[in-house]
Amino acid sequence: MSRIGKLAVEIPDKVKVNIGADGAVKVEGPKGNLSWTLPRDIKASVTDNRISVVREAETRSVKALHGLSRALINNMVRGVSEGFTKDLEIEGVGFKAAVQGQKLNLSLGFSHPILFPIPKDIKISVTENTKLTISGIDKKLVGQVAADIRGYYPPEPYKGKGVRYSDEIVRRKEGKTVQ
Repeated sequence: MSRIGKLAVEIPDKVKVNIGADGAVKVEGPKGNLSWTLPRDIKASVTDNRISVVREAETRSVKALHGLSRALINNMVRGVSEGFTKDLEIEGVGFKAAVQGQKLNLSLGFSHPILFPIPKDIKISVTENTKLTISGIDKKLVGQVAADIRGYYPPEPYKGKGVRYSDEIVRRKEGKTVQ
């Protein structure tokens, strides 16, 4: 039995979960709605404000999907009740960010500004021109947006310039020495 898959998902008071006969999972909460379809051979049921996920086959692929399905349902429940956030920091002289309507304007030392289109379910706030907070209800989308923004200028090891996660540690390298 999967160690993750056998754990039940607790449903908070303000969250409604509906699991259809075809495996369609719909979660509604104060922050929004999310839906997802369970893979074949994985079934879920709601009893006493708990969601339990079980598998109907013992093949290797179904065992792998068992824990994944439970984790995705847990992320959906947490997302519509609390939401997810990722914090980014911009390091470098003249590097800054600003939100302009539905676009994020990044000045990262290139000859042109980078205009990143903000997805409709994501909220980005900028403080001090260098600290970004990305928030939303879909954990996968929040993480992907943060990774895309970081991908424009990942932190480099010599001067430490670039876009990094707030909890990321950049190992610095020693530069060349003159003899």
